[in-house]
Amino acid sequence: MASPTTGPPNPPSAMADGDQPATMERILQEITAVSRRIEGMDASISSLTLETKSIRADIAGFHSWVMGLEHRVETLETHMSTAQDRDQDLSYLRSKVTDLEDRSRRDNIRLLRIPENEEGTDIQTFLSSAIPKLTSLAFEPPLEFQRAHRVGPKCQDGALRPRPIIACLLRHSQTRQILQVARTHGPLRMDKIEVRITADYSKDTTERRKAFLSLRPRLRQLEVKYGLFDHARMWITKNWVSRDFYNPEDQRLFLDSLQTHTKQPVAPK
Repeated sequence: MASPTTGPPNPPSAMADGDQPATMERILQEITAVSRRIEGMDASISSLTLETKSIRADIAGFHSWVMGLEHRVETLETHMSTAQDRDQDLSYLRSKVTDLEDRSRRDNIRLLRIPENEEGTDIQTFLSSAIPKLTSLAFEPPLEFQRAHRVGPKCQDGALRPRPIIACLLRHSQTRQILQVARTHGPLRMDKIEVRITADYSKDTTERRKAFLSLRPRLRQLEVKYGLFDHARMWITKNWVSRDFYNPEDQRLFLDSLQTHTKQPVAPK
């Protein structure tokens, strides 16, 4: 049986001609899409360019701001250096004023706990007879005073808290005698009243002396020998080594270090 007759295949040129419009359309679509992408990229590049310019402007502004800050910091450092120099000058001047005030008070004594109105109308005559009795000293020549008065306003409870008496003696040697007896002979009594006689210091020196005296319990605990001299100078001795302190804070730091070194190590369990 004879095979059916088939027609000849379509020529390639005919197929290409048939697909050519579709291919060209796809190419045009792709070209259009690429063109749109390029346009989008151009817009993005333009936006990036604008943002870059804005960033450059911000950087320039920050640079100017930082330069201004550096100038201000330099100015502040100069002012701080000047202020520190002035603080040092003020501290020096304050110490000199304190020293001058203490020197102007070197002939003064303070008498505490003497009842109000005990002195009568003539306080210098009263002290001329009361101080020799309190100290058991025979003064030759007799005591003379430049001035003497009570300090501060009179309180309503003056009987319980009498105002201190400040007396400025004419002779410094007699001032030293009285203070020496007051330090070494314990409480001084006048008609069953315990009277204290102390030196007269400036406010700054008095505060520093109080700060030094507040450290006495620690000094005793550490078995440190100590002594408080005039004008707020603390002398201490530990292990045959002596040191002087004019600032209570320096002494407190020294005691902290001393206490750290003297702590015994804890035995392991």
